[in-house]
Amino acid sequence: MRRGEPLSLVLQRAGLEPREAAEALAASSAIDARRIRAGTTITTRVNPDSGQSEIVLQLAIDRVVRLTRSATAAWTEREERLPWTTDTVVVGGQVSSTLVNAIAAGADAFPSGVRTELAYALAEVLEYRVDLSRDLQPGDSVRVMVERQRAPNGLVRSGNIIAARLTVSGKPVETLRFAQGTKASYFDGEGKAMRAAFLHAPLAFRRISSVFGMRRHPILGVTRAHQGLDYAAAAGTPVRALGNGRVIFAGWKGGYGRVVEIKHANGFVTRYGHLSAFGKGIRAGTMVNISETIGLVGSSGLATAPHLHFEVLVGGKHRDPRVALRNITGEPLAASQRAAFAALRSRIFAQLDAPLAHALRDAPRVGGN
Repeated sequence: MRRGEPLSLVLQRAGLEPREAAEALAASSAIDARRIRAGTTITTRVNPDSGQSEIVLQLAIDRVVRLTRSATAAWTEREERLPWTTDTVVVGGQVSSTLVNAIAAGADAFPSGVRTELAYALAEVLEYRVDLSRDLQPGDSVRVMVERQRAPNGLVRSGNIIAARLTVSGKPVETLRFAQGTKASYFDGEGKAMRAAFLHAPLAFRRISSVFGMRRHPILGVTRAHQGLDYAAAAGTPVRALGNGRVIFAGWKGGYGRVVEIKHANGFVTRYGHLSAFGKGIRAGTMVNISETIGLVGSSGLATAPHLHFEVLVGGKHRDPRVALRNITGEPLAASQRAAFAALRSRIFAQLDAPLAHALRDAPRVGGN
């Protein structure tokens, strides 16, 4: 299916008469013609001996809709859900160029595109503890235990991340998925929630690169400014509030160009400069939530190319954002849950640290959803 092409025309291009295409779509309750995406594979088959016609739409990686009709009957519909099997694998390696390439050991577990999605998912779990867009360096390492789901047709996708360890500049950042009742969340190696009061980066990793370059990457170039950090990113990239707070300034400020300043409950002030535009409703006095879009990357003010200039002020004085945010962590587990967490961590990380294999025979069960 081509971009912007009506589904009825696709069916006609595949060999159906206009009346047949209209009748087939009218007979379907599973197909919303307005929501079929470009690139969707549509197959038509006609048996010249029996006169039976069939239309097959691959609506999703695991969802197929079949419309069939005999020479004398109306169209009938059957929807098929392909069953997935799940096992658990560990992938990882040393960083030399990108995070995707670093998880290539055990690469038979996932094709390249799936490893890219896994890297994005890992970045989202770790974004409260490390700024992967600038802190990742050659020689760092990563190991990830993750569910692998496979369909009968050979398609592969990643499931939940179960555990991971990222070693940055010799310091490990660990995370483990732990169930509390019917809900599973991520905690660090000490049993503190990964989610904290502040993110470690004002730009979402998924939005600033299709690869996972390190801080000297030409696309993700990050340099230390005199009073903050500069994040190179495409114009229009959403800029996120680092934490909950109140906007104390949103306007033009000299060399900063369009700038937003947010005061947080702990007294920190975060500043976001060179914006091309402000987020919807962003003005002085507005209350914002962590991760909320407060503006778009631009080159306003004294900037020669699109980038975000980011600062953290503590007590009115500039602080290195990495230092200011280093010890901000989430809430610890309740005392009643710590023994179970410690036992799970011991078992899972023993498997995480074992030599890489095709799959783990004893897939960990952590519950939750």
